[in-house]
Amino acid sequence: MIELDLSGDAALPRAEVERLVGMALASAGVQEGHVAVSFVEPGEIVALNARHRDKEGPTDVLSFPVDGAGPVAGPRELGDIVICPPHTEDLREAVVHGALHLVGMDHEDDDGEMLALQAELLGW
Repeated sequence: MIELDLSGDAALPRAEVERLVGMALASAGVQEGHVAVSFVEPGEIVALNARHRDKEGPTDVLSFPVDGAGPVAGPRELGDIVICPPHTEDLREAVVHGALHLVGMDHEDDDGEMLALQAELLGW
């Protein structure tokens, strides 16, 4: 089972965020763990983007994976997804995109697989 913590001014219903996260994680074979999804204001995403990616300005979504694929002592902490609604064209896409990053996918390093899977999942 995926445990979800949701914070901030959720721009999507909780049930939709749970469905999207669960679908994205299941596509990578992940059936259990904990994920935190936060909806934040532009100032917070700007600070996180600068601190963690050395990039200036806002972005739509950031992901912070925690536990890797190895063994863990308790429930797997998959990580955090941070979304800035004012800088996001499609909130559903941002949720799926962030969740796919938590399971190790990276559109900057693959040959289009992550974005193709993302489009497929959003079409369901």
